[in-house]
This record gives sequence, C-alpha cells and structure tokens, in this order.
Amino acid sequence: MTALERLPALLLPWYEKNKRDLPWRQDKDPYHVWLSEIMLQQTRVEAVIGYYDRFLCALPTVEALANADEETLLKLWEGLGYYNRARNLQKAAQVVMAEHGGVFPDTFDAIRALPGIGPYTAGAIGSICFDLPTPAVDGNVLRVYARYLEDGANIDKQQTKDAVAASLRPLYQPGLCGTLTQALMELGACMCLPNGTPLCPDCPLKDNCLAKQHDTWAQFPVRDPKKARKIVYKTVLLLQCGDRFAIRKRKKTGLLASLWEFPNVDVSMIHQSDPDKAAQQALTLAADLGAAPTDLLLQSGYAHIFTHVEWHMTGYLIPCRRMPDDFLWVTREQLETDYALPSAFRPFWELVNEC
Repeated sequence: MTALERLPALLLPWYEKNKRDLPWRQDKDPYHVWLSEIMLQQTRVEAVIGYYDRFLCALPTVEALANADEETLLKLWEGLGYYNRARNLQKAAQVVMAEHGGVFPDTFDAIRALPGIGPYTAGAIGSICFDLPTPAVDGNVLRVYARYLEDGANIDKQQTKDAVAASLRPLYQPGLCGTLTQALMELGACMCLPNGTPLCPDCPLKDNCLAKQHDTWAQFPVRDPKKARKIVYKTVLLLQCGDRFAIRKRKKTGLLASLWEFPNVDVSMIHQSDPDKAAQQALTLAADLGAAPTDLLLQSGYAHIFTHVEWHMTGYLIPCRRMPDDFLWVTREQLETDYALPSAFRPFWELVNEC
C-alpha cells in the first residue's frame, strides 16, 4: 500500500475526533454548503461565521436568493470583499430556479456549469452533499498533498490541480466522500498551516509525511513568485451637508464594480506627501464638485491591499453648504442599513462616526 493509499485510514479518525463545530457542517443542504464555500474563498473561517448566519437569516432559500434585490444582496456581503462572488451566487440561484425547478443539481458537471462555480467548489458540493467521488482541491489540500509526498509541481498551474484531483479520486469511497473532503481541508487549515511552522507533532500523517521526515516542509508547496503590487495614491472626500453624506456608484466594470464609494481621485505620491498642500487640494476638489466646502474637520490616512494593487488613501471630512446632484446624499442610518460600502472605505466612515 502506498503512502497516498494509507492517507484516509490515518486522516479520517483524526477528523472525526478533532473537527471544528462549524454552522455549515450541521447538515448537507447544498445551498448551505455552496454558500459557505463561496464565502470562505479568500476569507478566514472566523470572519465568515457571522456573515453566513446573517445571510441565511435574510435569504434562507435558493429562491429567496434568486429574487433578492442587488442592494440587499451586496449589503449582506458588505465587508467580505470580492463582490462578484455574491453576484455570481445570485446568478447561479436564478439558474437553479429556471433550469432545475428550484432543486440544486446533483451531478458534478451540472454543478460546475452554474455561474461562479469552479472545479473546487463543484467538488466540495458534490462530495459533501451528494457523496460523489469528486475531490475539492484548494490551497489547503494542495499544501497537504505537496508536503505529504514532497511533490514539487507548481500548485499555481491548473495541470497540477487536475493531477492532484486525479490522484485523490481513487481514495474516495462510497459513504465517506464528504468526510474525506472536509478532513483534507481541516488538516490544511488547522495542522499543515499556510503561514508559520506546521504542527507536525500533532499531525495524523506525521509518520508517512516525507516533508516531516526530511524536514523540508518549508520548500513545499512550490508556487509562482509573487508579483509586486501596484501602488495607487488617493484622496477621499467625506462630504457632509447637514446630516447627509455624499456617496456615488463606481463604474460597472473593474475593481469594486457598481459598489458605493465616497468621492475620490487618484493623486501622485509627491502630492500626498505634503499634508498641507494635500488638504488644500481636497478643499479645492470639493469646491470644483459644486459642494461649497466650509471647513476641513478631519484628515486620516489608510492603506487598503487588494490582490494586485494597494490603495494608499488620505480621507478628509469636509462640511459643505450644497448637495450636488452628481452624488447620492444619505444619512448615517441609511449608509449603515441600506448601502454596501466596501472595506476600502469603511475605516473612514468609522472615523466619522467617532466624531
């Protein structure tokens, strides 16, 4: 028996004893599993739990998700980032209602065909909900696999992901498919850590893991070199007229597409490095927008990191006498309850609320 063939017998008992009590593990409803898997992409488990509960409270069924208005959907997603995930969720829900009679499909190909669902998510739903032998190969699983076998294939390549899925598929036995998927994920998340030293002494695979035996865990998995992120400098205007604040929608394409934002402009690093000049320019921008600024009450900096770009922002709270029609002017309460403000702008809003 190979090391890979021994993996389920070593891993599954550990998982049953040590698995975390997570809300999406309480049943095998495909809507619940699907929602959790989409939310967990690029997001920590601890951050997702609250969002997951609130989302299901507001939209408890696929039908409710399919029929939700966009503002409600995006407000429920506010702070999770990667908002196209939420839009694709709704598109897929609409397909389930229109083409599958409201019943979530139960084959890998049909699940994979839904908007926003890739091989990993289709594998997770298929194995967990329908006991299909469909490995869910994400970063956690790739890391476990690479270290366990000292596999030096580049995990950023799709051919590597496909090869790992093909190697794992024979391990998936009827009745245990979902358990194996979740056990592999759990080991990667809790033992074979992505950042920092893995917890090898407590790992159920330690006696068979080549990286543990040879102390080579830091060399695996192999990935493409990280590219330097582009840095963009921004001036953000928190325009206040009476009890209302100016927001606007971003363009329909590109970063944070169609989301609400505070008015802002790109500036040069040199410009932003001179606080007095930058503050005066912020007042000038507010005047040019027709807001008739009267003062500048708050100046604060914040850097927000996206996957490929960093926004280095300076925000200014500026009382105004006019409310130009170019913006939507909302109260504090409306911004909290009705409009989704991306995480990039949320720190400025929190500062305003502290004033």
